[in-house]
Amino acid sequence: MNKSIILNKRPVGKPTASDFKFVSEEMPRIIDGEVFLKTTYVSVDPYLRGRMNDAKSYIAPFQLDKPISSGIIAEVVESKHAGFTKGDFVSGLLEWKEFQKSKGEGLMKVDRSKAPLSAYMGILGMTGLTAYLGLTEIGVPKKGETLVVSGAAGAVGSVVGQIGKILGCRVVGIAGTDEKVEMLLSTFGFDRAINYNTTKNMGEAIATACPNGVDIYFDNVGGSISDGVLANINKFARVIICGAISIYNETSMPTGPRVEPLLLKNSALMQGFIIGNYARKFPEAMKHLAEWLTDGKLTYKETVVAGFDNIPQAFLDLFEGKNKGKMIVRI
Repeated sequence: MNKSIILNKRPVGKPTASDFKFVSEEMPRIIDGEVFLKTTYVSVDPYLRGRMNDAKSYIAPFQLDKPISSGIIAEVVESKHAGFTKGDFVSGLLEWKEFQKSKGEGLMKVDRSKAPLSAYMGILGMTGLTAYLGLTEIGVPKKGETLVVSGAAGAVGSVVGQIGKILGCRVVGIAGTDEKVEMLLSTFGFDRAINYNTTKNMGEAIATACPNGVDIYFDNVGGSISDGVLANINKFARVIICGAISIYNETSMPTGPRVEPLLLKNSALMQGFIIGNYARKFPEAMKHLAEWLTDGKLTYKETVVAGFDNIPQAFLDLFEGKNKGKMIVRI
């Protein structure tokens, strides 16, 4: 029998283990034009929380009693598809199943001789692309500018900060523990880092860490942290909205400071994005990321959880800040 994880019920507020359900089904059998896949790594990401709501968004919501899907690395264990052979490893948006079949659409071969397989879930996958393209396309960083990154110890944020340094920015990161703050400074080369859990006034903390103001803000969290950063933006600042994990589990939308006057008086840009907006630029971005990784200019952290049965808990742990860098489940 094959094990699968389905959406049992839609979360109200913060997700819990009861929102997921494990089910068993018969093993799939492939026909001509299909591949049989064994799940190797599963990516869990904050954006999946939005897909659990029955609401309009940039991607369709998950259906109740149907498998959840996310980025997955899988091994081809049998192939009746001309484009894939047994032993290939592929990445793609696949279902939370131990085994599954595919017609090959959306699957991309990955080469474990060039990088660990898990890297294709993170720095050489959507994580790296999101960091690079969000920063360069919207932030348009210039040498000497100040870049602030929230959620800086997470998968995307840690890469954004490093790219900012490569491009000549002064980089300030915001994270939730002293250990993560130290990691931002010693491992990822940030210039300054702030622990938001021990900071009473984020606006004052940003003003101290950014004496020349904030030129670019890469926002992964939203909420009161972002309020403090936005109070310090410069004229012509660029605010990149990548995520808002601090409010994903709210049952009603909290009201914060109105941002329009800040944007208006500073002639500032605030823009949200999804990575698919820049699909045409994926090859260029991957080229830079791979070169920087090979040259030692980029590094990455992973929090790897073992076992298919632990996928839901790994997802829940994202909202407790238990990950350093990319959260991945190894099957």
